[in-house]
Amino acid sequence: MTVDVDIEEPGSSTAMRFEVLKTALKDAAAAARPGRLSFPTRRPIETPNFMGVTSRGCLPHLTPDNVTKYIQASGAYMSLEDFIEKPQQHSSRVPPIYSTPTSSKHPTPLHSFTGMPSFITTILGARRIPAVPSPMGNTNKSISVFTNTGFQPLTTSDYLSAVNTLKPDITIPLSDLTNSNITPNSKRALRMAERTEDWIVDWFNSSSSSSTATFAPVLPISYPMQWEYLTRLSEDYVDNSQLSGLAIYDPSLLPDLPSPLLSLPRLSLSPPTTPHQILSHISLGIDLFTLPFINTISDAGIALNFTFPAPLPSSPSRLLPLGTDISNPSFSKSVTPLSENCKCYSCTTHSKAYVQHLLAAREMLGWTLLQIHNHHVLSEFFSGVRHLLQNGPDEDFEKARNDFLRAYEPDFPAGHAEKPRARGYQYKSVGGGEPKKNKPAWGKLGPDADGNVEGVETPVVPEGKEVEEKGFAEEVKE
Repeated sequence: MTVDVDIEEPGSSTAMRFEVLKTALKDAAAAARPGRLSFPTRRPIETPNFMGVTSRGCLPHLTPDNVTKYIQASGAYMSLEDFIEKPQQHSSRVPPIYSTPTSSKHPTPLHSFTGMPSFITTILGARRIPAVPSPMGNTNKSISVFTNTGFQPLTTSDYLSAVNTLKPDITIPLSDLTNSNITPNSKRALRMAERTEDWIVDWFNSSSSSSTATFAPVLPISYPMQWEYLTRLSEDYVDNSQLSGLAIYDPSLLPDLPSPLLSLPRLSLSPPTTPHQILSHISLGIDLFTLPFINTISDAGIALNFTFPAPLPSSPSRLLPLGTDISNPSFSKSVTPLSENCKCYSCTTHSKAYVQHLLAAREMLGWTLLQIHNHHVLSEFFSGVRHLLQNGPDEDFEKARNDFLRAYEPDFPAGHAEKPRARGYQYKSVGGGEPKKNKPAWGKLGPDADGNVEGVETPVVPEGKEVEEKGFAEEVKE
């Protein structure tokens, strides 16, 4: 099954193409499926797969040349709130990204401003993943976004104007989300669906042309609450190719979606926190994932070491770890790679001892090597999933998924490396007395209650004969 979407004009060379390489044999509305998503001049994305989650338009710890040389990334998620600022009174300053020149090397303003390699497929959303909850809340006309200078409202027209200027490959229209762990009540859920539907209608009715594929949001509320909205998507925007895909905030809703929507590519914006959850979402039919946990575990000094299918455990009662805390001092003399049998750049050129030293010294290269390794492990993990889906029956994938659950620990180990950019542009503060991310670099300079300086031992001054024995000059009396 193939879905072609002309995202400029019929017959345009900028058409997005999504092809399901093998349909599920079992009778299910949503099931695991291998596929391929492609844009002209971009690297084809074999699915299931993951998209890198950027901070300020860059994959954390990786420069554009590192992305090209050492990782297998095909796509990157970026948020508009990372690039815009709160408008100042009587100020006409335009965010620099809107006036970025393009070139053959960087064909779009989004690629040019961020330096992202041209083969990378870009996804633009309004908010980061995960988003910082806003104290302002959304309105009937706008959502609240967290910019470099504070929260500000963002309307559909302003967002669409940004999309037309920046020209991402995929964009996700505005949706009315709470961005909290609290389940909205029925009244709030209904308002979320109604607002999102109104904004989608405004989006598609806009006279502005765009060379971007639109992935409509599917909200994290019950299906009955958004039934009218999803029905409108399937009846009004699928057949005329205005709708290119779905951005799923709750993968458990996939089996309930109208059948016309199931042929579209599905991007999960409900980031799983472990590979176990990734496999569960794949079995429901998710094609693309956003995985911010890669950045989190790299910052914590963890090197991933899981594979799919899982290896046979040496002991049935002992679960395999999902990763290793390289910041542990026990690795200070280890000359083994970060993960056995790994072929990434970090493992073939450096040892655990070297990376542990870099983390202890807080050298940025340590986190760069971990990020390269962790991206490679996840790329190989998804490659194993796709191979099994394409070359075996559905039962093989389900058996391998269950074997993985039994073989590996349910969570990542706790990493103890000091995070390199805590409270910087990568980590947003949500207020309310958050604890500090890192230990203070310096202690108190003033005396404590005992008259001592914290962290400094009070020196013992020798007296009497001890002074003479140590060679100190005698006191001169006048």
